[in-house]
Amino acid sequence: MVFKRFVEIGRVAYISFGPHNGKLVAILDVIDQNRALVDGPCTGVKRQSMPFKCMQLTDYVIKVPHSARQKFVRRAWEKAEVNQKWEQSSWAKKIEARKKRANMSDFDRYKVMKAKRMRNKIIKHEVKKLQKEAAKK
Repeated sequence: MVFKRFVEIGRVAYISFGPHNGKLVAILDVIDQNRALVDGPCTGVKRQSMPFKCMQLTDYVIKVPHSARQKFVRRAWEKAEVNQKWEQSSWAKKIEARKKRANMSDFDRYKVMKAKRMRNKIIKHEVKKLQKEAAKK
């Protein structure tokens, strides 16, 4: 198994738990093997030290110098269009779907169940039609 995402200056990371859960940050400096200096200028995360255990590395890297000021990080973030790329990623879409599902009411779950049942009924009907046609040939 070859790793493709490395801890590096400018690597964008997703915060998986803690007070800034669900936000993106850029790694600006590696403090030691357990912590990094991060900043999320466009996501509302102030510059701070954060453990690597809280972060999940993404595929995105922005070009910033070592320990860059917030102004330069913001420019590089916007130039690389990290927020737009993140919103279009399957990872972000799965997280959004999970949030929607968690916020559903009982009636919403009931409507989804009925819609799935109806969809499966239509699919089953069409498959039966195709099988009959195939059997005639």
